[in-house]
Amino acid sequence: MISLNLKKRVNTSFLLFFLIFLIFNYNYILVYSLIILGVISIIEFFTLIKKILYNKIFAFFVNSFFTLYISFFCFMFLFFSNILQLKIILFSLLLGCVASDIGGFVFGKLFKGPKLTKISPNKTISGAIGSIIFTSLTVSISLYYFTKNFNYLILIICIITSVASQIGDLFFSFLKRKAKIKDTGNFLPGHGGVLDRIDGILFGVPIGFYALILIY
Repeated sequence: MISLNLKKRVNTSFLLFFLIFLIFNYNYILVYSLIILGVISIIEFFTLIKKILYNKIFAFFVNSFFTLYISFFCFMFLFFSNILQLKIILFSLLLGCVASDIGGFVFGKLFKGPKLTKISPNKTISGAIGSIIFTSLTVSISLYYFTKNFNYLILIICIITSVASQIGDLFFSFLKRKAKIKDTGNFLPGHGGVLDRIDGILFGVPIGFYALILIY
């Protein structure tokens, strides 16, 4: 079962890496991807919140905030993707968040060990370390490939990005536990819904991006 789940996760991740490559090189694919993934993630979130919050007014404000956040996230990508240097940073962080998820899964299954939190029983401390390692390697290699420059401050950015990505993962895991569901949907094989795949990205990329601007 573990090997099957790992195979599905790796296959889906490679598809996402390929999609990232396409949207990096073709702006029209970026626009379509943001619209499709944004709309699906909003629908999945609305469905998730409906199972948790029974106060319609409070649910409306929560859903409105998430819609605005997704809109801001998409706008950030569209706006900064027109500036090559910022585009490279954004997409490197995006790759890092995908790698963080893979690293956490692989290290967690290989080394197991103490649980990270009760929110998500499958998360382990070894997985958290693996996430940081995979993120650091991916972002550092990507930025060096494009800029031919490496600064040790990048490692701090990688740690911040990975931790933020893992917090995003745990936040949505908490919501799913409250809703008593395993996945937010079944759009992506091996990952469930769109939100199951971009939960870490929604936290990791913006926080990592602004941390890089402040620190680097």
